[in-house]
Amino acid sequence: MTTKLDSFTVTGISVRTNKKSDDFAKDIGDLWNTFMSEDILTQIPNRINDTVYAIYTDYESDYTEGYTMILGCRVENTDTIPEKMVSTIIKEGNYTQFTAKGDITKGVIYSEWENIWKSDIQRLYITDFEVYGAKAQNPQDAEVDIFIATI
Repeated sequence: MTTKLDSFTVTGISVRTNKKSDDFAKDIGDLWNTFMSEDILTQIPNRINDTVYAIYTDYESDYTEGYTMILGCRVENTDTIPEKMVSTIIKEGNYTQFTAKGDITKGVIYSEWENIWKSDIQRLYITDFEVYGAKAQNPQDAEVDIFIATI
């Protein structure tokens, strides 16, 4: 399903990684661990709510090359950005929505990404993101929406 989204801003923590390296899973796991263990969510100034966004942006070319991952929340403004944090704008545009359903501790999100990588959608490789909202609160029975910027 393709939908047009308005732009919005997210503030959080980030890591630079790439799919070619076996470190990408470790890099992403470490970022999630930092986000949770240091309670980053509550430290994000001007956050609108507690929905967490996992953002993939600053692609070198496609998903196999380098990119930046950001974990954060939507914010009203970026007047204050703590030293260890970054902000990014999810640009207005067309996004194809996928939904990962099931036990997120058993790889359902990665499985959905494998489906996306194999699909024939025309990706822009600008910014893609996952949304961890109310339906993701129970990790064993979660629903996580994934939005892919498309032509």
